[in-house]
Amino acid sequence: TRVNAVKGRRPRPLDDGDCVRARVSLIISTTKLIKWENLRMVIISNCTISVISDAAKSLISGNLVAFPTETVYGLGARADSDSSVKRIFEAKGRPSFNPLIVHVSTLEEAQEIAIFDPLSLKLARELWPGPITFVVPLKRNTTISTFVTAGLDTVAIRIPNSKTALSLLKLAGTPIAAPSANLSGRISPTSASLVLRDLEGKIDAILDGGRCIVGLESTIMSTNPMEILRPGAITTDYIAKTFELNIPQNTEIKKINAPGQLKSHYAPTASVRLNALSPLSDEILLGFGKTTNATLNLSETSNLSEAAQNLFSMLNDMDQIASNKGLSSIAISPIPNFGIGLAINDRLTRAAAPRL
Repeated sequence: TRVNAVKGRRPRPLDDGDCVRARVSLIISTTKLIKWENLRMVIISNCTISVISDAAKSLISGNLVAFPTETVYGLGARADSDSSVKRIFEAKGRPSFNPLIVHVSTLEEAQEIAIFDPLSLKLARELWPGPITFVVPLKRNTTISTFVTAGLDTVAIRIPNSKTALSLLKLAGTPIAAPSANLSGRISPTSASLVLRDLEGKIDAILDGGRCIVGLESTIMSTNPMEILRPGAITTDYIAKTFELNIPQNTEIKKINAPGQLKSHYAPTASVRLNALSPLSDEILLGFGKTTNATLNLSETSNLSEAAQNLFSMLNDMDQIASNKGLSSIAISPIPNFGIGLAINDRLTRAAAPRL
């Protein structure tokens, strides 16, 4: 096992599928259990079950471990520990009224925490593991921390479709609360390096699994009433075609009852201008399709899935380029508002909103 460690610091991230070598200041080769309590940060390449087991033990002991999912990187803590969950809010600077998503490895685990009606249970069986979160009634006498649910009587829960995440969850043997592994309000991370940029020194470990294959956070669906609270890769069109269900999208959030509902979210440092055909003098352009004068292009072939996968990483790159050039704004080409384009436009609208 190869471990990137910074002495005097506590643990850092792992990998999904093919583990990607992370940039490090010191590489330690070892086959022994890493004493993470003597480190402030650890980055591991060459992930094995034994390595992921060490990460699970770190979670169980109360540490914060960032890990890859198919959507974005999550910042994990055991969901039944008030002190561990509080550390998530502290590390991210996240408001306490914004609930977290609980991650589990099996439907049976989810049913120990939450109440699924027959329809939501059918959808969960068909769509999990996968990029969809269900907001369902929380069972009484559950051990889930009230900080996870923000004091609500519902819980957001999902099973991720990621080998590393599922292995971590199974080995931890306890529900894991995990919002995106970034500072609150900032761009969600789709690689370990972006987690490191935002949370270095604030968390204990990162599992580096390379780039996330979906690139946008999960679809969030409430069950009573049944509606989409946040669009994602599992679209209303897909649900309608697959299950013959027409589920409306809630576009007027009156009370926060799920993640991803803040008006300002997913924001770079630079301001964002949407539906731009060309950049202004103080802007650089993030293009889509056949676009001229674009600094980067989400998808030159107008592929919405490719654009979704590239969105957050390219927004981060564009933010850095704008800063280096002394420019104050990122202009973004129009994105078709159907399919996963609905989710892309949701994230961009929040990125362009007035900052809180």
